[in-house]
Amino acid sequence: MYPLKETMREFMTTFSLCGYESLLADKVKAELQKYTDDVVQDKIGNVIATFPGSNPAAPRVMLFAHMDTLGFIVRCIDDDGYIRFDRLGGIPEKILPALEMTVGAEDGVSFYKGVVGNKAHHVTPPEEKYVVNKIPELYIDIGCKSGDEVRALGIQVGCPICYTPTFRELQNGRVSGTAIDDKAGVAALCQVASMLKGLPHEATIYVVGTCWEEFNLRGAMMAARTAKCDLAISLDCAQCGDTPDLHGKDNVTMDNGPVMVLYDFHGRGTLNGYIAHKNLRDHALACAKRRGINLQRTASIGTVTDACYLQFEGEGIGMLELAWPTRYTHTPIETSSLADIAQLAELTCEMAVSIDANFPLGRFEDRT
Repeated sequence: MYPLKETMREFMTTFSLCGYESLLADKVKAELQKYTDDVVQDKIGNVIATFPGSNPAAPRVMLFAHMDTLGFIVRCIDDDGYIRFDRLGGIPEKILPALEMTVGAEDGVSFYKGVVGNKAHHVTPPEEKYVVNKIPELYIDIGCKSGDEVRALGIQVGCPICYTPTFRELQNGRVSGTAIDDKAGVAALCQVASMLKGLPHEATIYVVGTCWEEFNLRGAMMAARTAKCDLAISLDCAQCGDTPDLHGKDNVTMDNGPVMVLYDFHGRGTLNGYIAHKNLRDHALACAKRRGINLQRTASIGTVTDACYLQFEGEGIGMLELAWPTRYTHTPIETSSLADIAQLAELTCEMAVSIDANFPLGRFEDRT
């Protein structure tokens, strides 16, 4: 049995802010090299493992999940040693005061614990108690007495900051911590790789850990150009609708199986989103039924993943987003079920190995 929990623990406790994924990329590369000799890393940092297929006429299939995490960047260092920062990715500002943070030095291997300062309760006036401070108003205290002391540690403007990496086990096979989005997806991919090693398949399959998803969504595009894939399946988290504050807003529930994303759209900035490829959608449903897996469905506005840009590479890539239910996303206490993630890996593998030369690539093309 694949050690999914241990792999997630290893990945989730490894620092890998967008643009600083190298420590995790090295671990992902080493894990994938257990299952194939063909593992490379492209110039942007994506880790690409190739599992050759038996039929050159079959589609090329890319399975991917992003290795990077959201976080922050050092914006300036005060003379008295406090660190000001800006966000990198979709950060919920209201959770930040009094959180523990880890600040990375410029050498890429030195890290320092810190805390986001928070005005003491006893001196906070009533009118401030329910105010959400904007990120430019916040600061990190790492215990230094001066800006020079901070810089002497190798911390400079532009250095990375993340929620301090954590992994904790909860009841009923559930786990919680930092960056379940998307290190659980990367761990699931490694489980898929372990299964592919012993299975026949017509399609050449690329298992890819991508970079820069939380930053600009475009790191996966470089991997798709390397793989020259025809079809792609992304693994990322899906919002749970089973907590008291979200009842009735989404049908996705924990411990009820993996999730198929039919639609997502981000209405801010550069308008982008994704609509599931019909034939991959039907293929997922058939594979889930064959394996006895309950496949949940979701469609959402306000979320978007690197799948939205990857589908426009080359002559167009057939795209499907698969996911697992996750609570409290983009916080340091993201929570998921190991059973859902393990079933996601099983479904993904079944889909990949059963794609053959007759699989219809066109969005409106029917299977013969």
